[in-house]
Amino acid sequence: MGNVTGTVAAKFAFFPPDPPTYEVIQEVDGRFVFAGVTQDKNMGVHVLQTKGGNKIVATFWKHPFARFTFLYSHGNAADLGQMHELFIELRAHLRVNIMSYDYSGYGASTGKPSEHNTYYDIEAVYDCLKNEYGIKEEDLILYGQSVGSGPTIHLATKLQYLRAVVIHSGILSGIRVLYPVKMTFWFDIFKNIEKIKHVNCPVLIIHGTNDDIVDMSHGKRLWELSKEKYDPLWVKGGGHCNIETFPEYLKHLRKFLNAMEKLTITGQTNKQLSKNPSFPESRHIKCLRFSKR
Repeated sequence: MGNVTGTVAAKFAFFPPDPPTYEVIQEVDGRFVFAGVTQDKNMGVHVLQTKGGNKIVATFWKHPFARFTFLYSHGNAADLGQMHELFIELRAHLRVNIMSYDYSGYGASTGKPSEHNTYYDIEAVYDCLKNEYGIKEEDLILYGQSVGSGPTIHLATKLQYLRAVVIHSGILSGIRVLYPVKMTFWFDIFKNIEKIKHVNCPVLIIHGTNDDIVDMSHGKRLWELSKEKYDPLWVKGGGHCNIETFPEYLKHLRKFLNAMEKLTITGQTNKQLSKNPSFPESRHIKCLRFSKR
């Protein structure tokens, strides 16, 4: 079964940039740095060992006055070299630390991309956040973009005191992106439709109304199935890879983080933040594509 599942995943889920957009170099003092990417004194590079036997690259973008830390899982057609400008912007505008990583087989990470390897990957990154930076669950927000919603929701089901989850252009499952199936098959991958109901923290769903890669119905259903719903962001006219260019994107994220801070200060319950908004009718980052190769 594992081989069949891996074949399905490789067929339509993973498109690492080839060649990678960066290299990792180890300095004489043991530190790792990016070659080909402008250096940032508040950005640390890590090479982490995973349970799957691979070595993956992760970056930590530090904000000196961060209120939360994002653990960001990117889309399936990008690597860290293409994401650094976005991380700089998010760090500055949202006042957060950002930890991101390349999946096995992406960028300078070793191994081959697979569903289970992405789970091992994000678990290794989370361990690094705890052990190297002392980040607590209650100060952590998991952020999953498109296929990154898979490892994000996987880890979220395992963390009892997680502050929140953001699902950006997320998928219900791999096969549901290609075909409007009503049941879950054993060989499907990233079965978020089954896992999201086991996430016990506030969940923010972001999805574009004109997404022609992952239909907006995926975002709507993920929101409906979430236990602790936060007011979602349906970006009118937004596609799959340009949501960050809409002004409401940062505005809504700020509002969300302010609400998460209020939870910390007042002890307000998550359910008091839930809302029931209406579901409306239906430029710079490579994030995800699917293909029936």
